[in-house]
Amino acid sequence: MKDAHEVATAPLVAIGLIGGFLTARETGIRPLGGVVLAAAGGYAARSWYAKRGWPAAVGLGLTYLGGFGASHPLAKKIGAWPAVFAVSAVSVAASYLVSDAAEAD
Repeated sequence: MKDAHEVATAPLVAIGLIGGFLTARETGIRPLGGVVLAAAGGYAARSWYAKRGWPAAVGLGLTYLGGFGASHPLAKKIGAWPAVFAVSAVSVAASYLVSDAAEAD
C-alpha cells in the first residue's frame, strides 16, 4: 500500500462521492455505492490523519460525510447529479486545501 503521505486525497474524495453515487445508481444496489463511499473515505482518512493529524482528519471526514448527507435533500431542489457534483466540489476543495496542498509545502 502506498505511504499515506504520498496519497492525493482530493481524487479519492471525488471517487467516493461521485463513484459511490454512480455505482448505486447504475447497479440499483445502494449498499454497493456505500461500499465505494466507505472505501474511498477510509483510504483518504488514513492520509488526512498521517499528514495533518486528528483535527484535520475529523474535520475533513465530517465534510465528506456531511456532503453525502446534504446531497440527498439538495437533490430534491436541484437534481441528483448537480447535488452530487456540488457537494463533491466542496469536499474535494477542502481535502485539497487542508491536506494535499499543505503537504506539498
